[in-house]
Amino acid sequence: MKPLLIVATLLATTALLPSAQATAQSLPGRPAVASRAFAVAEAAALLPWSQQIAIRESWLTKRHALLLPMMRRHKIGMWIVVNEEFHDDPLSQYVAPPRPYTGNRDFFVFIDAGEQGLKKFAITAYTEENLARFFDAPFTEPRPPATTLRDLYQQYKPATVGLGIRGRRGQTRSLGYDAYRFLAETLGEDAEKTFVSASDLIEEYLDTRLPEEADHYRAAVSVTEAIVKRALSNAVITPNRTTVGDVRRALFDMLGAAGVRTWFQPDLRVQRKGEDIATSRGFLAIAPESTVIRPGDVVHVDFGISYMGFDTDWQKMAYVLQPGERDVPESFKRAMANTNTLQDAVMLRHARPGFTGGAVFTNTMVEMKQRSIEAMVYSHPIGTQGHGLGASIDFRSPLRSDTTAQNSRLRLGSYISIELNTATPIPEWNGKKLFVMMEDDAFLTEQGFRFFRPRQESYYLIKSSGSAM
Repeated sequence: MKPLLIVATLLATTALLPSAQATAQSLPGRPAVASRAFAVAEAAALLPWSQQIAIRESWLTKRHALLLPMMRRHKIGMWIVVNEEFHDDPLSQYVAPPRPYTGNRDFFVFIDAGEQGLKKFAITAYTEENLARFFDAPFTEPRPPATTLRDLYQQYKPATVGLGIRGRRGQTRSLGYDAYRFLAETLGEDAEKTFVSASDLIEEYLDTRLPEEADHYRAAVSVTEAIVKRALSNAVITPNRTTVGDVRRALFDMLGAAGVRTWFQPDLRVQRKGEDIATSRGFLAIAPESTVIRPGDVVHVDFGISYMGFDTDWQKMAYVLQPGERDVPESFKRAMANTNTLQDAVMLRHARPGFTGGAVFTNTMVEMKQRSIEAMVYSHPIGTQGHGLGASIDFRSPLRSDTTAQNSRLRLGSYISIELNTATPIPEWNGKKLFVMMEDDAFLTEQGFRFFRPRQESYYLIKSSGSAM
């Protein structure tokens, strides 16, 4: 089915569904929602799953071609990725065809065979013809996987066997205890002595982007943006009636209508005059679902989608007009301008390929102090996972990114989620600070980071009864 036909079908189907308001009213104790949830037009650019798989498999060939030099840089002679049934390894869909694997325990083995180059073996419980296109020999039943693993180890005698152990992040410490014991007992005590962490290899592999991925990631970001714009509008929000929980449920419904999923629960924050600033772990706290959105509120959303093996991450701000207002107060505009200035500093003035994340953060904060802007930066790599691997630019990065190690430095072409905020005193709020929090997905060029979509420079406006807009 063609993408346009898919979206047309989604729109037609959703139009026949009961409204979100009617659905909410049918559930005891749940506030009414003043909107319908339906697919955004931008979803027309997204591909059917069969085409997604085909394109991602074409990327896999190119990724495998990059693997041998990476293994040699990180001194990994054999790399074993273990996929457990119903407990997929985060690497599986990026080292093998992105298809379901339900063979109890499957193994993807990569070996530096010296002059013979890279050897690749898929040891799976079920025969799968697509594996034969990417691996030297898809070993299957009735040959026991332990026999094949022992034979490969004895044939190639790698100096090191890289595993998903002892990493700093979930993607790099994914090997379970039972799988580790299986490998140790299968390969023997001498082999176990060669087991090392493949963390640095995994990080470089996942943080290396292919040029042809960019258009598909941009399409994912466009859909993310469109859903957020609708969520922070009168299509979803009726002031004095709609709750934070209603908006969250609308976001979930729009995900389903667009044919994508999310990798984290959508979060909303509400700032308003006369209320204390609730915090959580040093950040502005998420608003309770029962919070009713009112005129004069500043509403923030944190949202992302998953598509084509990628995750997006997106934060935007809206203002609920009060009776008689046509626009946001000037002090609120200055607050957003401060955040835009912070974005420029991080992305354009201080970030370059090869710089450490710690250096970019430190230089940015020096500039913000000179400008008298109260700022926080907590940007993170993104791409194959929402909280991806690579060099971070945040308040923790000076503690871990001040070395010359390759993975502590910004990698040309890599993707990052530029996540940050500024706090600006608002006269209309008796000097209480307004936090303008932004998060935009970007890619690194020789001249710094560039956004996949234009950044937000003005608030999304939500009309209320009596507003002059």
